[in-house]
Amino acid sequence: MIRDQETNRADFIFYSNRIIRLLVEEGLNHLPVVQQTVTTPVGRSYSGVNFQGKICGVSIMRAGEAMEQGLRECCRSVRIGKILIQRDEETSKPRLFYAKLPEDIADRWVLLLDPMLATGGSALMAVDVLRSHGVPEERILFLNLIASPEGANNFAQKFPKLRVVTAFVDQGLDEKK
Repeated sequence: MIRDQETNRADFIFYSNRIIRLLVEEGLNHLPVVQQTVTTPVGRSYSGVNFQGKICGVSIMRAGEAMEQGLRECCRSVRIGKILIQRDEETSKPRLFYAKLPEDIADRWVLLLDPMLATGGSALMAVDVLRSHGVPEERILFLNLIASPEGANNFAQKFPKLRVVTAFVDQGLDEKK
């Protein structure tokens, strides 16, 4: 539905939000857990798991902000950081304009949010920003709706410990990238 040019705006938003929520839930499945036993309301023991740690979302502005609600629906009171990276029209290279991150981000698992992964330039720079703030590569999960094979390969080569959770890998980039 979201790839169909005939899809109306309301349906596009509805189905995109649904996919985003599924991506967030899948991303949360990659976080470490510990065994925990609780007592149910009927007095029985139940063995399950519990996440031990703190998370935050970081959206690559502005498109990544569309994914924040899905994260908030799964994780109440989650901290959200913002990174603004835009492509320089002359050099076609990404350029950092703004970064506002939680002070304790180095102690958190980070869900990096951006719906599109084309060449990966902006997202790779966002990871560099997170790492410069002390976040280990293996504690970053990049969530996106659509990835190009080129962008996914760029990520795998530069950050092999980082996990990418995507809904769809496209056929490839066109001449516009």
